[in-house]
Order: sequence, then structure tokens, then C-alpha cells
Amino acid sequence: MPRYYFHTRVGNELIADPEGEELRNPDRAWEVARAMILELLRTEGGNAALLSTVIEVTDARGEIVLLFPFMEAIVAARDQPVTRH
Repeated sequence: MPRYYFHTRVGNELIADPEGEELRNPDRAWEVARAMILELLRTEGGNAALLSTVIEVTDARGEIVLLFPFMEAIVAARDQPVTRH
């Protein structure tokens, strides 16, 4: 399985993920990035800097596979129904 790395960019600062995670495909990496963002917003939601933060997902070669702005996760979370039927 491919390994994906979830780096966090806050302004010009990059917080590197040295370990990464083995996932089956980029779609699963998107799901993991979204869950990470939502958890950070839940625990650190009062920090305004998070609104401009981005998760940069890279592959084992260091190529960017996905850029996931925290703001995008907030908008997507609002569009989901509260209950599932």
C-alpha cells in the first residue's frame, strides 16, 4: 500500500509528518486529512490561525497529492445533514 504524509502548513511554517500512514488510495488520504482537520478544529477551534491552515498530503516521493485547506473542511461539514437516514 502507498504511504501518505500529512504535513500541516500554517502561514510560511511547515510542520512535517515524518512517519506518514499507509493507505489504499488518495481518496482514503482525503478522508484521513478531513478527519484530522475536523478533530483539530474541535479541540483548537478558538485559534483563528487555523482558518488559513492547510494539510499538504504528499506521497513517498514527496509529490503533493492533495492540498486540503481547513476552511474547505468547515464548509463541507456544514453541508452535511445532521442526521443520516
